[in-house]
Amino acid sequence: MRILYRYVLSSTNAQNGKDGAQILLICPNSRMSAELAGALASELPAARLVIVDNYPNRAEATRLAGKVEFCLLDVDSELTAAAALLAWLGAVAPGVPVISLLRSNDPDLILRCLRGGADDFLIQPFTADQLRAVLRKLARVRTGLSAPREDGGKVICIMPGKGACGATTIACNLAFALRRLSGGRVLLADLDGLTGTVAFVLKLKSSYSFVDAVTHSGVLDQDVWRVLVTPSRGIDVLLSPESPVDCYSEPLDPAALVGSSRQGYDFVVLDSGGSYGDWNLALARLADDLLLVTTNELPALHATQRTLAHLERGGLSRSKPRMVLNRYHARIGLPGDAIGQALGAKVSATLPSDYEGLQKALMEGQPAAPTTVFGHAVASLARTLTGVATDARKASSFSRLRGLF
Repeated sequence: MRILYRYVLSSTNAQNGKDGAQILLICPNSRMSAELAGALASELPAARLVIVDNYPNRAEATRLAGKVEFCLLDVDSELTAAAALLAWLGAVAPGVPVISLLRSNDPDLILRCLRGGADDFLIQPFTADQLRAVLRKLARVRTGLSAPREDGGKVICIMPGKGACGATTIACNLAFALRRLSGGRVLLADLDGLTGTVAFVLKLKSSYSFVDAVTHSGVLDQDVWRVLVTPSRGIDVLLSPESPVDCYSEPLDPAALVGSSRQGYDFVVLDSGGSYGDWNLALARLADDLLLVTTNELPALHATQRTLAHLERGGLSRSKPRMVLNRYHARIGLPGDAIGQALGAKVSATLPSDYEGLQKALMEGQPAAPTTVFGHAVASLARTLTGVATDARKASSFSRLRGLF
């Protein structure tokens, strides 16, 4: 196997007698290589560029990667060889960022590269703006800095006070209710890595999950994001992985995902698996509204009391969780007026028991109809969260009608 080394040295380095950062470019495509070398020369004039015109073996890759700041890898010329090399580089040089080079904007291939270990990607033609953006991301990762948080859509986290209280059912139905009420863009994200059931409830399937979005949140453009999410009746749904992922112990941080989702959607509904663990505490802190779901059965109320105490120990104000009483039935458990006193928190919404309406919706993989008892109650909850009153909606509709004449 022939390996060609070519160095691009700046005049500044030659005068000072110092070498700049060394960059590794593995690219059998000579035209792609020349185009990228020109872009790099304008953006990083003080760098040394090592160009390899073939895919090296593992031993050679180990030797090369140990001396560079980052690596650029052509994945289109020979996909199988590039995928193997990408895995090798991740194993032998985990601290060296790898940027995939692509001839076209193929979201599936981009995600395959990111899953295989790539840190970012560049797409031909290699413009200065595109290269500059990727280099800034790499610098931000190296220095441990995150992108500044900007205001955007509203993030609502649905959290069960105890398992099987119906938090996922509420999350799904609330997302559709917000869509109907506002007409805006809505994301429903199943962030329960262990027992997420949104895919089952809505009869959806995807090869990708929120783990892909969290792991590569800094490099996802709109085209890739459209592959990650699954559209369902006017909203986007980000599913949990088919194979369970323990977010309680995995070093995952949802901040970047929630921040970017906030910028792309008017409402983001997060379905959380519970309150325990750093992952779920982070979701509770990031949310604008935290809905804690319970029933009026004594075991559920006892567990919810412990959840409230845990959230408070985790740094959340006692006033942030808004209690949602689900499947309420006056003849079972504590009466509604006693529940607030028992929990030491105000009940913000009460959703009635509607077994028949919900079972029909579940069988069809869709939200409960707005005309059902449960659907009507969820719509009321959506109006409370958005601050849209029924009278205001009627007045607005009347004004639009009057404008037609």
